[in-house]
Amino acid sequence: MTRVVTTLGLDGIRGSRVAAECAIMGGLPAFDIVGLPDASVREARERVRAAVKACGMKFPVSHITVNLAPADTRKEGTIYDLPILLGILSASEAIKPLPADSAFIGELSLTGELRAIKGALPMAAAAAREGIKRVYLPAANAAEAAFAGGVEAIPIKDVSELLACLAGEIVIAPAAAPDYRSTADSLPDFAEVKGHAVIKRALEVAAAGSHNVLMMGPPGSGKSMLAARLPSILPEMSREEALEVTEIHSVAGITSEREPIISARPFRAPHHTISTAGLTGGGTNPRPGEISLAHGGVLFLDEFPEFSRTAIEALRQPVESGVVTISRASGSSTFPSRFMLVAAMNPCRCGWYGTDNDKCRCSPADVRRYRSRVSGPLLDRIDVFLWVEALSYEDLSRYGEGEPSAVIRARVNAAREIQRRRFEGTGIRSNSEMDQAALREYCALDDAGSELMRRAYSALDMSARAYDRTLRLARTIADLAGSEKIAVGHLAEAMSYRNQKKGLEG
Repeated sequence: MTRVVTTLGLDGIRGSRVAAECAIMGGLPAFDIVGLPDASVREARERVRAAVKACGMKFPVSHITVNLAPADTRKEGTIYDLPILLGILSASEAIKPLPADSAFIGELSLTGELRAIKGALPMAAAAAREGIKRVYLPAANAAEAAFAGGVEAIPIKDVSELLACLAGEIVIAPAAAPDYRSTADSLPDFAEVKGHAVIKRALEVAAAGSHNVLMMGPPGSGKSMLAARLPSILPEMSREEALEVTEIHSVAGITSEREPIISARPFRAPHHTISTAGLTGGGTNPRPGEISLAHGGVLFLDEFPEFSRTAIEALRQPVESGVVTISRASGSSTFPSRFMLVAAMNPCRCGWYGTDNDKCRCSPADVRRYRSRVSGPLLDRIDVFLWVEALSYEDLSRYGEGEPSAVIRARVNAAREIQRRRFEGTGIRSNSEMDQAALREYCALDDAGSELMRRAYSALDMSARAYDRTLRLARTIADLAGSEKIAVGHLAEAMSYRNQKKGLEG
């Protein structure tokens, strides 16, 4: 006899429908799983066999074949344990036929308990798209799955409880979707940063338009402290953004029963020893890397030149397009990677070049060699270049607090609201994403602005990309000022943030 159990799988970060077809036939006892399963799926045979016996049922002594369809896509992970078990019990007529409008996912322990899985949210979203009404899954993932909306997430602790529910002996209420609210107020605050008024203004501009930033300065000048507080002035995530970000983190296994939803914009700060695959994503079965985990937030790369050249250069395409595609022999996976790149570096290997003290012993050639580790094409994708001075004793000993993040964030929110209305229905979320058509429409310059831009184009040795990025930056500064048009002052401020690029190139 053959029974079909509806389940779900993952393709990158997108959920998909899978059918677990279970057939029990005569012949010598065997248990085969087909449909391009990986090792963890094939190992389900032993987990299922033990779980069936643990819940007091009899495992059929027959030839059992399980096909995971569609059979031409690779299946991986432990999420198919539960549907395989139910398919076998249903095909052997140990339980009643399963409801056609329900899907089942979950990893089994040898005692029949259901363990937490990765990717519950995108799979629940796929179930809603497929018209599935209920998803039975581990209790630890139920709240996360309920956040998808459009489908009931039924929390299950173990196989015995599920079988009792399917038999109508007990009723299990669907999990309630967690209340979504931003947690930006709990992040490190800009009020703790002493001095650096110009730097904080530049970071406010960057946050308002989602522009990329590179900070250079001696050790201990505050670069890392400033970067860590940048998420606190970014606009609060909408529910749609939180859903998108949580899907990525769910596939990576970062969500938990205590924190099923990502409610604050991500801040990822990988160490400079990270591999290219760890940064961009990859593996035999591609998984999101740091640039995808930073989607919707900040990717902070401290000690920027110390990252491997291959890893740094791999950023060039995702910074421009907002996605990264990982190709393998078995297929390609595309992950979103729309993040703010914030990098920090010392002026030289010892860190003291260009400062007032005499600690630096690097030659000009050493400095050029160190800074050249960051290529010109990548620097061309940076919008804001900043020199972060070491604080004086007077600045450090001053007790008054600076402007709090909540006040700065209010101005950033106002500027982002202008952009939201401006780009509504276009797919553009911020000024940094403007295409050529949007640049022509919203970044037109008057005669004085055009003349200033003409002189700066040669003086700053701009590329075409740098020209466009300067206009986008000026548009953000105008939005912060509540100005409909880009004035000369807005353009001049934008140019001042790019004026330090030559110095950074050594």
